[in-house]
Amino acid sequence: MKVLFTLAILSAIATLVVLIMGVMTMGRDKGANKNRGNKMMRLRVFFQFTTLVFLLLAALAASTGS
Repeated sequence: MKVLFTLAILSAIATLVVLIMGVMTMGRDKGANKNRGNKMMRLRVFFQFTTLVFLLLAALAASTGS
């Protein structure tokens, strides 16, 4: 359970980093940066999903007593 919670924390930190990088990239007014910003936002959604999965697995492990 502790490993899953640690992975969830690391994934949440990665989500925050990618979010900040994506917003900074999208803030620039160049076409190439727009595509990169969209890719960063898709990567953010992926990290949010993995964070949620790790948290759910940690909660499940805690409820079963593992």
